[in-house]
Amino acid sequence: MNVVTNTGRPQVDPVTLEIIRNLLIAILDEGEINLSRTAFSPIIYEVKDYCVGLLDAQCQTIAQSRGGITTFMADLGMPVSDGLTIYGEDGFEPDDVLLMNYSSVCGQHLNNMVLYIPVIHEGKLIAFAATRAHWTDIGGRVSGSFATDTTEIFQEGLQLRSVKVYKAGVPDEEILRVIRHNIRFPELSFGDMAAQIACCKLVVRRLEELIARYGWDLIQECIRITWDQSEAYVRRQIAALPDGRYESAAFLDDDGVDPDKTLEIRVAVTISGDEFEIDFTGTADQTPGPSNMGRSGGISAAKVAFKSAVFPWLPPNEGAFRPLKVGLPDGTVISAVDNAAMAQWTMTIKTVIDTIYLAMSQAMPERIPAAHHGSNGMYTIFGRDPETGFRYSTVDTVLGGWGARPNADGFSPLKTVTHGDTRNIPLEVEETFFPVLVERYTWRPDSGGPGKFRGGLGLSKVYRALQDLSFICAFERTKCPPWGLEGGGAAKVGTVLVTQPGESAPKQYQKVTALPIKKGATIELLSAGGGGRGPAYERPLDKVMDDVRRGYVSVEGAHRDYGVAIDPATLEVDREETSRLRAEMKATAPPPVTRNILLPEMFKEGVPV
Repeated sequence: MNVVTNTGRPQVDPVTLEIIRNLLIAILDEGEINLSRTAFSPIIYEVKDYCVGLLDAQCQTIAQSRGGITTFMADLGMPVSDGLTIYGEDGFEPDDVLLMNYSSVCGQHLNNMVLYIPVIHEGKLIAFAATRAHWTDIGGRVSGSFATDTTEIFQEGLQLRSVKVYKAGVPDEEILRVIRHNIRFPELSFGDMAAQIACCKLVVRRLEELIARYGWDLIQECIRITWDQSEAYVRRQIAALPDGRYESAAFLDDDGVDPDKTLEIRVAVTISGDEFEIDFTGTADQTPGPSNMGRSGGISAAKVAFKSAVFPWLPPNEGAFRPLKVGLPDGTVISAVDNAAMAQWTMTIKTVIDTIYLAMSQAMPERIPAAHHGSNGMYTIFGRDPETGFRYSTVDTVLGGWGARPNADGFSPLKTVTHGDTRNIPLEVEETFFPVLVERYTWRPDSGGPGKFRGGLGLSKVYRALQDLSFICAFERTKCPPWGLEGGGAAKVGTVLVTQPGESAPKQYQKVTALPIKKGATIELLSAGGGGRGPAYERPLDKVMDDVRRGYVSVEGAHRDYGVAIDPATLEVDREETSRLRAEMKATAPPPVTRNILLPEMFKEGVPV
């Protein structure tokens, strides 16, 4: 029996609070495992491109699972609240299943499908179990729904706005038939939908078991206390930072339609007492191409940067984000409206987050790394097997280098800051399901930005086509390379090299849609590295030599970037020449300050590829 305080709320002892706090997360972790094990598409079961969350009846984040995509953190409230707008609080029944990817609310590419189920207790709506997962295809112009040159959302696929595909547990066959005949891989997507449904139903069942044991009133009080404690903790972290306004700017290569149109990202971080604001005023207007994202995407970018820098170890929930304010005018490239194209939204958000970090680095340099590879490096291989008629499509993103840390080299190789620790599709899976052979997968020497602490390295991955197929790629951050901090150097940027049969030299691509690839052609994906930190001439000789021996840095790179002269035959250091080179580098180097405003005119000489 629960003890009720004079506030009318149950009294919660600390032990029960911790049990329920952690069980709510564990329920979602179990749902995530179920989703991953039963999904049909490699982008879900291998890459982990999903999230699982529990929301209250007002669509506030109670908790999320600990895996999946960073971008989706505390991001399910907007799409699920759209269901409340349409149906009202009394418009849900047990075992309703709703789908949602409507871009004006979700603000992302249409592949990211939200599926949610209401939780009804004693006849009243109390919560929602929700997942977001990447569907292999949602229709549109090209396979995978990933065209790089669309100009409106209607070219990118089917939009579903809070549609009940199951009503009180009964499938709506007409709506499902509409979906089935408007996507290219219904078996995959319907299998993934079934996995999402199973995940949400498991979460609902576990929550009902928790309610049966502790009672909903006590669980609600534990949620309230968790939110309040999280808010108090985050406010203490903010209060320890220096007050001030910290500005930064960077830019995107182009919008996918006009190759000469760069898109500026402007950020101002204001810290005042225990309040934290991220303002995007001055960011480029939304654009005709698919590099836009909606308001929820801009807010997601702010949340990712805020959490990782201010409270990295605290699980996300509604209370933790109360101290954050986001200034985001409508109609920018990160708050687009009016059915803007968004197929490549995921390319944009990486640079947005790095630009927020660049502003933050002025207030908390001990917490912020240099820029990471940040290109996403999305690529799709698709076609139809000429013998079986089987249609196939795979989508993945590259792994690259992360920026040097305040007191250590950058990590390599990893996905981007919006992917967290998600994985790439194993080579064995690619070669089993798709007509490609992976000929080489190696480090990319000299790709990490030089510095006292070196940036992480990019990779070189080479596919050989075993039959005619089509190829899509989108590589960003080639005009604004991953920058260093405190005098560290920029990293090499990413690119794609395609060599068709009979051609002696490869052709270079950054963004291309449905490029025909002939049988026997090679596709080389070169991912970027991360920026360096501190002057390169301060890197200890033993670390430079270790990098050379491991193949991370070439002998030429050691001479050029670090001022270390090495005999290529013996790998012995010429210490006299090295002292001369480093003295010259130090004498001619500008003061090791961080540039916080990066604009296109600063890169007229081109960037390293």
